[in-house]
Amino acid sequence: MGRTLISRLVMALELNLIPVSNCKVTCGAELAVLFVETLAKGKLPYSEETLDHLRKIYQGFPKIPLPQNSGDDDDDDMQKLSEALMAAKLRVESCSSFLKAAIRWSAEFGAPKNGSPQLHDMLAEYLYSESPEPDMTKVSSHFVHGSDPKKFASTLVNFMGTCYPGEDDAAIARAVLLYLSQGNLRDANYLMDELKKQLESKQLDFPCSDLTQFIEYLLRTLERDAFPLLKILRQKYKSSIDREPLFDELLDEIAEKFYGVRRRSGLQGIFSDLFKMM
Repeated sequence: MGRTLISRLVMALELNLIPVSNCKVTCGAELAVLFVETLAKGKLPYSEETLDHLRKIYQGFPKIPLPQNSGDDDDDDMQKLSEALMAAKLRVESCSSFLKAAIRWSAEFGAPKNGSPQLHDMLAEYLYSESPEPDMTKVSSHFVHGSDPKKFASTLVNFMGTCYPGEDDAAIARAVLLYLSQGNLRDANYLMDELKKQLESKQLDFPCSDLTQFIEYLLRTLERDAFPLLKILRQKYKSSIDREPLFDELLDEIAEKFYGVRRRSGLQGIFSDLFKMM
């Protein structure tokens, strides 16, 4: 496939993704997926040039703030809100289909094994900013496979300002554990430091709970050869870890990554499903 043909396809996509209507978004998304399929069929290698084309296509997907619910029971307002929510879900599904296809292509043709970090960043950003109710586990998993922990931290800070009580410390723990489950202690530490820095700059408090205390101790423990201490921490903070089934699963993965401890049988389900691209 020549560069001219790629450029023409990108131009066509940019035209189709002008946010005139839901039909435009759907048609544009289908064309975007077709573009990625063409890259795969042509066995084009992953490159910065192709990534730039994919980024241009991504930037063509509309970002439209959701209308605020006035709190009134006005039928017209409720209808508009309902339509806006449906349109937002359609945009997210359309953009996700394109970026997931692009990530799969990139993983097969030259990017890291989990796919292009930049594409993961794009998907995480769109899932968070455009979803009516963002799934923070999905958002976090893509940021973890991405390349921008600073952006991840700012996203978490934003989420902490809008979430229900008790969700803030869980979001932090999930993010750190996901990094650690990939053996990435550096970005896990960076994320914690950046979170504290950004919260301080906004004059907000870092959520102090048994769960975040466990995370702090865990990060220190993984700096050294101290598997027995990890076992003690898991026992001491069991009630906090049990708040989310995924936490225990990730801790098993962390024990394997850092200390070579084989995972218990029967625990592959949650973790393996988490990073599926479908």
